[in-house]
Amino acid sequence: MTFDLIRTTAFSFPHVTEEFPFDQSTLVFKVAGKMFLIIDVNSPDSITLKSKQDQIPELLESYNWISRGFHMNKNHWITLRLDSLHLDITLVLKLITDSYLIVYQGLTKKVRNAFENR
Repeated sequence: MTFDLIRTTAFSFPHVTEEFPFDQSTLVFKVAGKMFLIIDVNSPDSITLKSKQDQIPELLESYNWISRGFHMNKNHWITLRLDSLHLDITLVLKLITDSYLIVYQGLTKKVRNAFENR
């Protein structure tokens, strides 16, 4: 899975921005200032995503290329190794979508309405 596909997928959602808030290589995709996807542009062999807390144990048990979020709250974030031979690209794209939706749906109604009325 390429960096370009990840970036294109992230920008396929409304109101997404990107920035480097931590250092010059850690690219963060956000919606309304809230992170939903993190990738190192110098070594894009993994991504970190927000996930539903109750789904994390099943993902960890089912896929050896998914682990708890690297340098993030282990109860809410997962890291996907994109260089795995067993990588399921369809699942990766679904997990990116889920991450975006978790963050977007967690925004206040006021913020969501401001986006939707633009």
